[in-house]
Amino acid sequence: MAEKGEDSCCGHGHSCCDNENEETGAPPPQSASTAPAGTCEAGRGGAMVPTGRLTEKALFAMRQEEAMRHNEKMRQGRENKAAHEFWDTQPVPKLHEEGEHTGYGPIDAPKTPADVKQEPYALPQGFEWCTVDVNDDKQIDEVYHLLTDNYVEDDDNTFRFDYSREFLRWALVPPDLISDWLVGVRTLKGKLVGFITGVPAHVSVGPDGGSETTQVSMAEINFLCVHKKLRSKRLAPVLIKEVTRRVNMTDRWQAVYTAGVVLPRPVASCRYWHRSLNPKKLVECGFSYLGPRMSLAMAIKLYRLPEKTKHIFKPIEQKDIKQVTNLLNEHLKEYKLKQIFSEADVKHWLSYQDKVVYTFVKHSEGKDPKVTDFFSFYSLPSTVLGQGSDKHKTIFAAYNYYSVATTMDIKELIQEALISAKNEGFDVYNCLDLMRNGEVLKDLKFGQGDGKLQYYLYNYACPTCKPGDIGLILL
Repeated sequence: MAEKGEDSCCGHGHSCCDNENEETGAPPPQSASTAPAGTCEAGRGGAMVPTGRLTEKALFAMRQEEAMRHNEKMRQGRENKAAHEFWDTQPVPKLHEEGEHTGYGPIDAPKTPADVKQEPYALPQGFEWCTVDVNDDKQIDEVYHLLTDNYVEDDDNTFRFDYSREFLRWALVPPDLISDWLVGVRTLKGKLVGFITGVPAHVSVGPDGGSETTQVSMAEINFLCVHKKLRSKRLAPVLIKEVTRRVNMTDRWQAVYTAGVVLPRPVASCRYWHRSLNPKKLVECGFSYLGPRMSLAMAIKLYRLPEKTKHIFKPIEQKDIKQVTNLLNEHLKEYKLKQIFSEADVKHWLSYQDKVVYTFVKHSEGKDPKVTDFFSFYSLPSTVLGQGSDKHKTIFAAYNYYSVATTMDIKELIQEALISAKNEGFDVYNCLDLMRNGEVLKDLKFGQGDGKLQYYLYNYACPTCKPGDIGLILL
């Protein structure tokens, strides 16, 4: 992925920079597209504010808040500059480059594992490397607590992702697991204080059937996290370089990752949309706000769904895996950036696991029924930290995953997914506007989120894609 040297880096995974900006120079990604954003008319921050004469105390508070916002803006500006300087040393397209890449292929000259630094990078005094075994109950608990206490929160610190132990094992133990890519940093007393992960993926880049389309063995980089009290130790850049080194040692040189900020340089920019399933709870939590002409009763009526799906969808079973694999890979040929799935991949990523991932399939009628359509979503709840935490501790969010429609249109299929998610107890359904999704989200009463999710390729040139060109979903 990166050339041998001090500044090698495989990039940031999903949501990984927001707790690392003091070390990498990157401002917080995923500020709005990961933590919940509003779905009702006014959206987050759309509540009515009363007017009237302000007291001196109120004016003083407003001036303090304005000064804090100014200081924060200046800080983020410095971090943006530092982030771009960092990425300008990497084999990625530069933001200041004129024109677009018109071709596909590696940016760096070819290398071999023999060209890679053979020993781990040096850590600051008092820390040591480890490989995290997430199948070990004690170690998965350590990862869970590190992420829970130090990972993604939204800008207002009102919601925080709650990655369950089962979810983490699902996300980090695929069939072709390379355990050496689950990289940790411990204190000399054994406490886990840093983490970054990579999982292998076969990614196809370019229009299907095109002369430049290539299947590339990549790493999906994710979960970069350093303990809040250790940001000044600059552990994040070393974590990035170390996971790069370990990936390079397996003769892989490309990576794919996402972030909520613009770094050099996005392949595509997608947006999260949010569909309320439990409007009363979302309003009470401050997740959604009612518009000035919208009562709670009106919102409940607006977002009401049928109690049952129109078609018969059943949880996926082992006998469905081969057909779902074929359906999925055939469908993904439509897109320029997509993953190529083996049957083992589909069994792992799409097998039904309560509170982790939900996949439902529809079969044709007759003596030899075939899978004709399927949808899937995964569970990623958020802990409520601010308003409404006295009433609700958790928002249960479903995230749209891979789906294929052949006997119905995509709008009807997502509607079926919404009904199923509601019946499984979810409060909100989140969906990126990639693939064909963007064509139907408004009609299904999704609200547009206030942040974007940028897709990046490391050490691989690719022309800029539209959201509808993207067929790859990262956790």
